[in-house]
Amino acid sequence: MDERRTGTSTSRFAAGKVGGALASLALVVVLGFLLFRMIPGDPVATMTRDRPTSPQQLADLRERLGIDKPLWQQFLDYVTGLLRGDLGTSYMYNRPVAEMIGERVGPTLLLVGTATVLAVALGMWLGVRAAWRRDSLFDRTQTGIALTLWSVPQFWLGLLLLIATQGLFPSRGMRSPDLPDGFVPQLLDIAWHLTLPCVTLLAVIYAQYMLVMRSSLLEEMGADYLTTARAKGLRDDLVRRRHAVPNALLPAVTLVFLQFGMVISGTVTVEAVFSWPGLGLLTYEALRGPDLPLLQGVFVILAGSVIVMNLLAELLYRVLDPRVRAS
Repeated sequence: MDERRTGTSTSRFAAGKVGGALASLALVVVLGFLLFRMIPGDPVATMTRDRPTSPQQLADLRERLGIDKPLWQQFLDYVTGLLRGDLGTSYMYNRPVAEMIGERVGPTLLLVGTATVLAVALGMWLGVRAAWRRDSLFDRTQTGIALTLWSVPQFWLGLLLLIATQGLFPSRGMRSPDLPDGFVPQLLDIAWHLTLPCVTLLAVIYAQYMLVMRSSLLEEMGADYLTTARAKGLRDDLVRRRHAVPNALLPAVTLVFLQFGMVISGTVTVEAVFSWPGLGLLTYEALRGPDLPLLQGVFVILAGSVIVMNLLAELLYRVLDPRVRAS
C-alpha cells in the first residue's frame, strides 16, 4: 500500500512539474513575440538601407514579410508555425530560422559544455577543501576570489583577457582561415580558439559551484552521523569522502542542471566579444535588424533550455534525496 501511494505521489509530482514547464514555455512564446516588437527599429528600413526604394516597393516588402498584418494575426501565424515546427524565415538572411539555429547550436554547446565540465570539477574540488578548512587562509582566499569573479560582468572579463594576452590567443572566430587538412590540426586549432571564451565563462561560473558546495558541506559538518563516523575511528579523509561530501553534493548536482540552461542563454555577450559562431553571436546579429523571426526562434530555444534544465533538476533532486520523496 505504501509503495502504491509512493508511486502515485511521484507520478503526481512529475505531472505537476511537467505541466508547470509547459505553462512556462507557453508564456515564453507570448513574451518572446511581444518583447521583440517593442525594439526600436524598422526591419524593412534596415533591409533597404542605401538602396533606392519606392513607397510601393516598401509596401510590397512589408506584405511579403507579413508585418503589415494586425498584431493578433501575426501572433496566430507565429503560433501555428511553431506547432508545425516552423520557426519562420529570417528577414536578413532569407533562410529558415530552424536551419540557422541548427548550424549555430553546436559551437554554443561546445563552449558551454567545456566550460561547465571544468567549472563543476574545479568549483566542487575547491568548495570541499575550503569548507573542510573553514576560516583558514585557503578558505578566506578562495572565497574572496570566488565572490569577486562571480560579480564580474562576463563581457568585461573577456575584454580584459583580450588585452592581457595581447594576441597570444585568437581573438575571434572558431577556426583559422588557413588551417591545413587533417583531424588533429583542426582539433587543436578549435581548442586554441576556444581557450579565451572558455576561460571567461569558467572564471565566472566556477565560483557559483564553489560557493554552493562550500555552504552545503558546512551545513553537513555538524551533523550527528559525522560525529558517529569519527567515533568509530574513521580517518578524517574517509569521513569527508564517504559521508560528508555525498550528502553535500545534492544541492550542487541540482545547480549543475539548473545553471547549464542559464549558461547557454548567458553566452550572448561572451560570443559577441570573441565572435564565437554560436547562438549568442546569432542573437547579437539579429538584434541589429531587428530580425524578428530569428530573435523569436533563438529566444524560444534559449529560454526553453532553461525551463527543461530546471525541470530535470527538480525531478533529479527528488530521485537523489529520499527526504524529498518522503515529503
